[in-house]
Amino acid sequence: MPTPTPTTATTTTTTTTTTTTDRYPSRGPVEVSVPRRDPVVWSAPGAPGPIAADGLEAFDRDGFLAVEQLLGDDEAAVYQRELERLLADPAVRADERSVVEPKSREIRSVFEVHRISEVFADLVRDERVVGRARQILGSDVYVHQSRINVKPGFGAGGFYWHSDFETWHAEDGLPNMRTVSVSIALTENHDTNGGLMIMPGSHRTFLGCAGATPEDNYKKSLQMQDAGTPSDQALTAMAGEYGIKLFTGRPGSATWFDCNCMHGSSENITPFARSNVFIVFNSVENTAVEPFAAPVRRPEFVGARDFTPVR
Repeated sequence: MPTPTPTTATTTTTTTTTTTTDRYPSRGPVEVSVPRRDPVVWSAPGAPGPIAADGLEAFDRDGFLAVEQLLGDDEAAVYQRELERLLADPAVRADERSVVEPKSREIRSVFEVHRISEVFADLVRDERVVGRARQILGSDVYVHQSRINVKPGFGAGGFYWHSDFETWHAEDGLPNMRTVSVSIALTENHDTNGGLMIMPGSHRTFLGCAGATPEDNYKKSLQMQDAGTPSDQALTAMAGEYGIKLFTGRPGSATWFDCNCMHGSSENITPFARSNVFIVFNSVENTAVEPFAAPVRRPEFVGARDFTPVR
């Protein structure tokens, strides 16, 4: 099936302090497809960092980079114990930054985990982590979002197909595609327990979704995304063009992926829990303005407004 007709339309969002041209319109009356207008790798060729040249080339081409062992076994165990501690803490469960499964009432995600836990704050500052973000984005970076994602066994819900940038642009006001995420496995990621799926190369096309953003959309979307999801027709066309890659790995493995990758994950109906820590780094040269397609900003624990570089 054909993808939606590409558009070159742009709109402008105006605030009291800044005027920013919207190069990636979304949440309008129809679904539109726009070619990417930003680099994927922002650093100059040969820039120093943990990623080898061929790894950067693969990231530029595919939109992702898998690292078989980012953390050693002992290190991964430390973060797993910290995750279990947080999940068992009644104060964490009661915090607005925790999201629970609608059916089981088990914790699904804990946001701003690098502020809740000094253990995870240390992980954010680890040069193996933040160094890769700086190398890909070509600048200092800050944490736009962090969370632990928990998929306990027997029915934990999935995350439907989406581009993170579509949401972060529409609802958080990130102007350009200069943001990168890393998902670090804290438990075994099997091919059966709801692992991450990405369409390789999909980061080269921005899919602007149809439909307006409801008020307080984040409250619903953190449990089950609706606004900002592509049509079946568009997903069928993209999957036919790009294919789908499923990521597996042992604790301590990691997947880096571009903010505009079309990705998702299925529910976990196995007995085997799947837990990951998810960190989003944004360039300090791409700080958020007002939302491009939402009535108000999302809370800061979902989309940060503290642009202090990670040190």
